[in-house]
Amino acid sequence: MLSKSSKDALAKVRQMIPPMLEKFHKGTKIPDRSLRDVDTDVLAGQLGRVAVIGGSQDYTGAPYFSAMASARLGADMSHVICEPEAAQVIKTYSPNLMVHPLMRQSHKIKNTTESPDSIAQSVIDMLPRLHVVVIGPGLGRDKLMQDTCARVIVAAKEQHLPFVLDADGLYLAQTRPELVKGYTECILTPNVVEFGRLAKAMGVDLPKEGEAGAEEVCAKLSQAYGGVMIIQKGYHDYISTGNQTMVCDLEGGRKRSGGQGDTLTGSLGTLLAYRKAYMDGIWETEGNFSGEDLLMLAAFGGSAITRECSRLAFMKNGRSLQASDLTEMVPIAFDHLIGEKDESSKL
Repeated sequence: MLSKSSKDALAKVRQMIPPMLEKFHKGTKIPDRSLRDVDTDVLAGQLGRVAVIGGSQDYTGAPYFSAMASARLGADMSHVICEPEAAQVIKTYSPNLMVHPLMRQSHKIKNTTESPDSIAQSVIDMLPRLHVVVIGPGLGRDKLMQDTCARVIVAAKEQHLPFVLDADGLYLAQTRPELVKGYTECILTPNVVEFGRLAKAMGVDLPKEGEAGAEEVCAKLSQAYGGVMIIQKGYHDYISTGNQTMVCDLEGGRKRSGGQGDTLTGSLGTLLAYRKAYMDGIWETEGNFSGEDLLMLAAFGGSAITRECSRLAFMKNGRSLQASDLTEMVPIAFDHLIGEKDESSKL
């Protein structure tokens, strides 16, 4: 059963979700608030172009789960940018994803003319085509993969592009905090162990066992990173920008198989793309939310949808639940918690 605070938050999330209007696929001229007096066409891709950067020789599932969650939540275009051997595998998982074998692992560039800069540039060249980037699922700790992502993060910040860091993407925030510090268009999504590593790296003390204060510590870690949003995953999810903190207390499943966090990152990718659509005014919006408000709502919505996916998947599969079971629950969880708007809404 949803708490009143969760119901109220989800009602606001619903206001930032674009309705399914016919004009979105007819190239209708609409004013783009980010371009002031310039008109822009609403065409395929306007409701979300999300890329997941990750996927290496050893890890192919995580980027797939993330990208598919993004697609199943409604992103128009869902990309995976990965290492070539991973690309061959991921392409066999689904024809719905666009898979780009642009990343390289260190042992693969010996005796080649490729350099870290040239590899990163091939990824950076894609950024203007994207609304959101998710960095980390299946990335691994290979130095070249990490260095490439570091360069991509710098370029994303220059283009004011939102990004999500998870899994081995969080290793960058841990070891090179200057990459994300103060960039408030970034979301970190650590689990309990990863949160502890980040806190240690930033000199934030954790509460002792049995002590309260998880909500306050999440806020302190966000403040240590200069206001970067943090979603601390756990029994409850704590979401904080340092100044504002929310708690997502929706019931989840009782099985914590690996890979469930990838549903969160993909969901966040799509919701951040919807945030851009809201701020660009591609439909008659409600709520008059600020960019900071919308960031918090996107984070809460992603957390809520993921927890509902976990609950539904556990109800169906019990102890046999796997990460792939959450993927098929994404549209169902969305309908349960948010639902579609009336398609006859005003243009």
